[in-house]
Amino acid sequence: MRWTVLYRSLFTVILFVGFLDVVACQASAQLAVDSAEVAQRMTWFQTHRKMRDESPLKDLDWLFVGPMAMTGRVTDVDAHPSQPETIYIASCSGGVFKSVDDGKNWNPIFEDHATASIGDLAIDPNDPNTIWVGTGEANIFRSTMAGIGIYKSTDAGKTFEYKGLGDTHHIARILVHPKNSDVIYVASPGHEYTHNEQRGVYKSVNGGDSWEKVFYQDEKTGAIDLVMDPSNPDVLYVGTAERLRYRWNDPKPGPQSGIWKTTDAGKTWKTMHNGLPELAQCERVGLDVCASKPNVVYALINNLNQKVAATTNEDASKEKEGEQNAKEEGKEEGQDAKEEGRSARGRSGGPVGADLYRSDDFGETWVRCEGSDKIGRIYASYGWVFGQVRVDPNDPDVVFVHGVSLMKSTDGGKTFANVRGNHSDYHAMWIDPTDSKHILVGNDGGFMMSRDGLETFFHPTNIPIATLYNVAIGQDMGSFFAYSTIQDNMGWRGAIEIASDRSKITYQEWQSGYGDESGRHAVDPTDSDNVYAVNRYGTGPYHFDFKEEDRAKRRKAISPKFEDAKRRAQWVSPLTMSSHDPSRIFYGAQFVFLTNDKGDNWKRISPDLTNFDPEKQGNIEYSTIFSIAESPVKKGLIYAGTDDGNVQITQDEGLTWTNVSSGLPKDCFIASIEACRAHEGTVFIAVNGKRINNFNCYLFKSTDFGKTWESISNGIPGGIANVIKQDPTDSDILYAGTDLGVYFSLDGGKAWHVLGTGLPTVYVHDLAIHHLEHVAVIATHGRGAWAIDLLPVRALKVKAE
Repeated sequence: MRWTVLYRSLFTVILFVGFLDVVACQASAQLAVDSAEVAQRMTWFQTHRKMRDESPLKDLDWLFVGPMAMTGRVTDVDAHPSQPETIYIASCSGGVFKSVDDGKNWNPIFEDHATASIGDLAIDPNDPNTIWVGTGEANIFRSTMAGIGIYKSTDAGKTFEYKGLGDTHHIARILVHPKNSDVIYVASPGHEYTHNEQRGVYKSVNGGDSWEKVFYQDEKTGAIDLVMDPSNPDVLYVGTAERLRYRWNDPKPGPQSGIWKTTDAGKTWKTMHNGLPELAQCERVGLDVCASKPNVVYALINNLNQKVAATTNEDASKEKEGEQNAKEEGKEEGQDAKEEGRSARGRSGGPVGADLYRSDDFGETWVRCEGSDKIGRIYASYGWVFGQVRVDPNDPDVVFVHGVSLMKSTDGGKTFANVRGNHSDYHAMWIDPTDSKHILVGNDGGFMMSRDGLETFFHPTNIPIATLYNVAIGQDMGSFFAYSTIQDNMGWRGAIEIASDRSKITYQEWQSGYGDESGRHAVDPTDSDNVYAVNRYGTGPYHFDFKEEDRAKRRKAISPKFEDAKRRAQWVSPLTMSSHDPSRIFYGAQFVFLTNDKGDNWKRISPDLTNFDPEKQGNIEYSTIFSIAESPVKKGLIYAGTDDGNVQITQDEGLTWTNVSSGLPKDCFIASIEACRAHEGTVFIAVNGKRINNFNCYLFKSTDFGKTWESISNGIPGGIANVIKQDPTDSDILYAGTDLGVYFSLDGGKAWHVLGTGLPTVYVHDLAIHHLEHVAVIATHGRGAWAIDLLPVRALKVKAE
């Protein structure tokens, strides 16, 4: 009997231990544990930082060379609750900046980490020295970069500790419990280009040491916004959307978009759709709760259902008036005026667009705001980019909606007025809970601050977060112009000056130049007054003659004819000048075009060089040429790289082409091609896997015209490669720009070293070399342009020999 009882007791203990194991497994399955990919990316960054500190050129400084006045996209703003002159701003791809003097001066506080892309900030209301930074911009732009989770500072931004969630890639919102700093909620829309399960809402109850996923729909649907009832922190609302982009299409509406609510701190959720439109045709949902009257909740919906009412003659005249105002008021304000005029049109034809709903019963029922007819057009055609709504914490009837323009209602959404600002495209707002007239705003032009409810504003022009796509430079001695295109800020140029004794590199503030917000430039090395530019999606190109004093006559369209084909060109299209003759220029769409007379006449010299698939065509141009290079050794030996993984070569100026992509990564951008200056059959390429979530560094070399490829990225720890260049004086010296910085090799790619010091973690998109001044200039997508002296690199090569 005793043995029976003993066995039963032992069996009970075993069962109990097993039960504990099952519970533990279930709990741990819900905890957010970083994947091997995230661990690898973190290791890469630590190796990069170690290589930077140990570089043979660790004492060589990178120097910022502008632009400063034209800043870049700000994704979030926040301020110290009791010292509002302390301000934090998050940049889309330039890290985090802080001001302690009410925006007069700014310092970077998050620039030496594994990513520079920021989605959201949060200041702990219980301890303002605790700052949370969620990485990975949540707005889906063509140049949005993946983050690597969430960071925490307990010393007001002096240092940061990584707190996980690396697999989310993008973070839209961070909320800290108003009475318990250990409780934090994070909303993630998930991966941009691929399905993944790390979407939804995460919760930590131990200050970020571990995370539990408390809300999840499916592998395509993400949490794009999250708000909390300040009077009852167990009540939260989440806005969802199918946040998946394809390489050939922007995000599409889906049945999972909507609003969910929890009243038990995330344990259970229910939909809150009573009164909302047909959500199967809606996309991004933005939310806000009035702090002083939390029963009032606003929802801003990207409503793609079709309009139903007719346009009146009065509405049409308002649109015409708005377009006239656009012509008179200039670029930024004019665009707002034009959109305001268009929004006056009735609701016939096309999607509804921005649609505002209000609930006065904690989200149980929703009523469409009358003023929605006024705001419908503020999203233009890309509402998946926007979605922010902000309600005055002290007045539930004062509400702001963000889009291409910023609009304000003072009567609960019945009527709206346009708010004038420093720029267009609005993404962030903070309203001082103790003074509603004190407002901070973030947009594509940077940051603006107001003390009078946005009647007037202050716009700092000293935050270096410009998002450059390319750089091209003249070859003048002493002082030369650098040209670039800046996201949502058009073409710019600035003068870079080299001291005669090479003691310093300085710059003059950049000015609005020529070109679009994306594209490329080419500058004649023999006559820097001859500049060429191609705009977004390959529109143009244009020839600019800066000797022409009449600005109106300075630009000349030199577009090639596509004849029976429709142009299919990338957002950033190639425009390349031959080293044999500056009048000889290459332009790429799905075909390669060549001119030998500065664009007066073009010849199509290739068939479609892409892997064109009709099933992979949408509203984003795809299967296009992204890079072109002609051999400096042999005229007519031309390489072309596509966004779908092809490298094509012709050795007879286009009469015949050969696909030499075998052995290269599949479905990646051929981001950069550099034909060797010394050896006819040698070529270098950089391959970019961003759009398939491949973060490896891919650099390749061929010595047989692309028949075989050798990986030469060994020694670069990782981070997507964007550009590769060869030194003009020594064919063994190479330079590579990645998503972490710049590397150089002295032996043709066998070994690599970090180039210089002082460069933050940043996305290096392009690199140009001044052949006479021996200076390199890089274009970064998030921190402007930087320059460095190359003579020490060449001296190091001589010393090594």
